Amino acid sequence: MAPQREWYETDYYKVLGVSSDAADKEITRAYRKLAKQFHPDSHPGSEDRFKEISAAYDVLGDADKRKEYDEVRRMGPAAAGFGGGGGTGGFDFNVEDLFGGIFGGSRNARRRPAPGAGPQRGTDVEANLHLDFAEAVEGAVTTVNVATWASCATCGGSGSKPGTMPVVCPRCGGAGVINDNQGLFSLSTPCPECGGRGTKVIDPCPTCFGTGRQRHERKVKVRIPAGVADGQRIKVKGHGEAGRNGGPNGDLYVTVEVAPHPLFGRRGADLTLTVPITFTEAALGAEITVPSLDKPVTLRLPPGTTSGKRFRVAGRGLHQGTKQGDLLVTVEVFVPDELTDEQREAVEALAKVTVTSPRSYLGV
Repeated sequence: MAPQREWYETDYYKVLGVSSDAADKEITRAYRKLAKQFHPDSHPGSEDRFKEISAAYDVLGDADKRKEYDEVRRMGPAAAGFGGGGGTGGFDFNVEDLFGGIFGGSRNARRRPAPGAGPQRGTDVEANLHLDFAEAVEGAVTTVNVATWASCATCGGSGSKPGTMPVVCPRCGGAGVINDNQGLFSLSTPCPECGGRGTKVIDPCPTCFGTGRQRHERKVKVRIPAGVADGQRIKVKGHGEAGRNGGPNGDLYVTVEVAPHPLFGRRGADLTLTVPITFTEAALGAEITVPSLDKPVTLRLPPGTTSGKRFRVAGRGLHQGTKQGDLLVTVEVFVPDELTDEQREAVEALAKVTVTSPRSYLGV
């Protein structure tokens, strides 16, 4: 991915509130916390802040992008191939512009697309989806509500009133930039009249007021894979914000929130279950029946089973892609709060014939 101008203009680590050497998990935790705090659905008016957070995580949450971003920040804008920065006052400047000034004008500056004039990819959008445990286990096809900017239905995205079209900017002649030759240097700045677009809307569209976009509430179908985990992000390509000037749409990222199960826990593709057993079952061994997601299974306890021992039942976990998880059953010896007279007599009789202390190794 080619570095973007925003990479050296914006400190994404500061946006997420983490250090530049933060671990991947720390970055993800910071993003989720901020995304929930500033999500537009629950906090109207926080759209800009939410977009800033999403843009930061889009880079720092991807190992390759983060590595490239760090390198761009280390090298600085000039080494990254961008204008701006020291000595040029934020103007576009590179070596070809320098030679253009020496040999009779900045021909290259006129050829390059003006900043903001060419196609621009739409912003990625975030959404949350709540699933119950069964839906997460089996997968589902559902919809999420998304509020995004889309091309204006009235003007088709041109920004001009129906029946009219934008005209070539009279100041920059459609180039989108204004060139300023200063001896050896030729500096280019976005045209202040058209904002770098190269065209100008004379008669604005009454719906979008010349922006070419309007807010649009829509439902997006999302396919949830079987075995999806809590906090997992699913990418729905092309369903983010509309692009500008003919650019591609951004993507939609859906963060899945899975409700807990009353009995089962989860560890990757494995299910976990804690089952109480009696002292006699633990001491003598037994066959017990435990639940699974489909039908109960029989678990054989060997004599002398200790509290906290874990048993694995193969193939009774979750389907996750091509992987099939297991059911992990942890047994805990149940100690009753109260005993009947008959139970107390039996326990006291056991105590009388118990000659070895389990604490003998302590030496006290």
